[in-house]
Amino acid sequence: MMESQLMDREYTLEEQIERIQRGDEQLQNEIILAYQPFIAKCVSEVCKRYIEKESDEFSVGLIAFHEAIKGFSREKGASFLSFAQVIIKRRVIDYIRKEQRQSVYYSLDDNESDEFVESPLEVSEARKIFQLEEESWHRKQEIMDLSQKLREYNISFQELTEISPKHRDARESAVYAAKQLVQDPELKEYVEQKKRVPVKKLLKQVPVSKKTLERNRKYILTIFIILTGDYMYLREYLEGVDL
Repeated sequence: MMESQLMDREYTLEEQIERIQRGDEQLQNEIILAYQPFIAKCVSEVCKRYIEKESDEFSVGLIAFHEAIKGFSREKGASFLSFAQVIIKRRVIDYIRKEQRQSVYYSLDDNESDEFVESPLEVSEARKIFQLEEESWHRKQEIMDLSQKLREYNISFQELTEISPKHRDARESAVYAAKQLVQDPELKEYVEQKKRVPVKKLLKQVPVSKKTLERNRKYILTIFIILTGDYMYLREYLEGVDL
């Protein structure tokens, strides 16, 4: 009922967020209550399981949603819900990492109190191994999520090795083209709705030929998805290219 009342308002969600930022606390409470299912969904996508509202993870998501309300700006180009989703997922991932890290530290401390005490070098090595395993797990989650997202654009994950430009200059041009799609609100909306590259419009903004854009369109779409999604680790693979 609350959500339907909010949707009947003459203001868009983004306009309502701006009203909250100007001090409308009652509207803030209504928005947070109405979007609890959205928050739970975002948290569940990170945890890969159903999330109860009484859980610590949901509380983290709730706090992150409130943080998103305070930090949102329409000048950044993204919708509020897209912005909030990124903030929620990042905060929940940070929380999971912290909990896992503390669990390992406690385990290491317990071991140190046993008869056979590990050396500082062994403890340090154990922590490094844990960190690598943790990062590996998050990379796998991002790859699984990207694979699912690619299907919406009619791209298979197996295609990536084939569609990736072989030369560095070509890759840089493709990444540059993807950035233009992300930074231009009109082009960004087109890609998200049509799931394809607006070649004619993009040609006006990038110094490459139509043939090159069409040949690399799937690679450009893949970079677009990574740049607009919550892919912290996958973005590391793009660090060698000027982003």
